[in-house]
Amino acid sequence: MSAGEIDAEERHRERMQRKKDLVDRKIARATIERGVVVVNTGNGKGKSSSGFGMLARSLGHGFRCGVVQFIKGSFSTGEEAFFRRFEGDGLDYHVMGEGFTWETQDKSRDIEKAQAAWRVAAAMLADPAYDFVLLDELNIALVKDYIQLQQVTDALAARPPNQHVVITGRGAPDGLVEVADTVTEMRVVKHAFKAGIKAQKGIEL
Repeated sequence: MSAGEIDAEERHRERMQRKKDLVDRKIARATIERGVVVVNTGNGKGKSSSGFGMLARSLGHGFRCGVVQFIKGSFSTGEEAFFRRFEGDGLDYHVMGEGFTWETQDKSRDIEKAQAAWRVAAAMLADPAYDFVLLDELNIALVKDYIQLQQVTDALAARPPNQHVVITGRGAPDGLVEVADTVTEMRVVKHAFKAGIKAQKGIEL
């Protein structure tokens, strides 16, 4: 190794050591241990996928988990087919919707189904037996005023202190963003659907 390469390697080690020291200090300051509220929103793909990824992690840790899907339900998805295998073994899975609103075309029925889904979700949020709760596409029901935001924020505030909650769906209301601990907004850069490619199993379904 040449002298220049040795110097470059040493400079790299020094930079990485400074970065490690910074990260270690941040980790040391993070001493609070409690349940968190995560909101995945935005127009980009991946909101529900991220939520189901966290569900998989939680099941891997032996957590008691609950899922309520507010909108999806008129078609079978890969995540439902997979996670149904865990029902009765740490997971309660409820598909409460009947499809996207432009497909159902029945507002009163959509409201009825959303409120029924919320009753199931609210019971989970009040139950300390649940370590992790995924409320998939709840944001859609909030945006359309099928469920009142105050009901949701009150339930989140009153939930067991160590319970984690993930809420997905585009258009998360400002009030939900405010009470959440972690908020991620998915942004569309490019999507196959715009090129005429239909939804694919394993990717969208």
